[in-house]
Amino acid sequence: MPTYVVTGSNRGIGLEIVRQLTQSPDNTVLALVRDLSKDHSSLKSLASEKTHILECDTSSLSSIRDFAKTARSTLGDTKIDYVINNAGVNLSEQNSSLQLAPDDLLDTIKTNVLGPAKVLEFLLQQGLLSENVRVQNMSSTLGSVQMTLTGLGRATGYSISKAALNMLNAHLATDLRKAGLKGAVVIVMCPGWVKTDMGGDGAMLSPEESVAGQLKVLQGLKDEDNGKFFNYRGENVPW
Repeated sequence: MPTYVVTGSNRGIGLEIVRQLTQSPDNTVLALVRDLSKDHSSLKSLASEKTHILECDTSSLSSIRDFAKTARSTLGDTKIDYVINNAGVNLSEQNSSLQLAPDDLLDTIKTNVLGPAKVLEFLLQQGLLSENVRVQNMSSTLGSVQMTLTGLGRATGYSISKAALNMLNAHLATDLRKAGLKGAVVIVMCPGWVKTDMGGDGAMLSPEESVAGQLKVLQGLKDEDNGKFFNYRGENVPW
């Protein structure tokens, strides 16, 4: 009877993750959205009796902290088995490294790097993470230094944030175990170039295929996978 947390679940990849997870009556899903006052009819249409739609704006420390407290009251003594840090932004996508917009870069890092860190920190403080928790931080090949140097780089601010997320992941892989979660496995995941609002018109991969692959990787993680960078096919991505 696994329990999942999915950030950014109102659309795109996050919505598809929730759709596939709710196919099993065994799964409890905390589906997180930035603002509960908005229209979430697509998400609500997927919800089962074990789906809880909760508010969590991953750019706001107070919102993340409040979510963790709400999760504690929602779950009681139930532990979280999987955390999928999916929420992210891609601001000033067309700007090169010679045109960085400072405020947009800081906001991107706040959501894409600090957000996942604080989600885990506050859930840990509430005693909600399983000793063998599996954490998937959603990254991208755009965060790969090696692949950027081959000329594949674009979306500079976003790619900087994903490179930072990859380093955060390396620290989390060690720090969660030091914090007492001896069996924790933390990975970064490239979902592929997916047909979503963020993916844009050129994307070739369906959300269904990407998410099916991601969940297969996530649910099959072994101890030795801690800290690794995978794509949705389970292949290692170069740093």
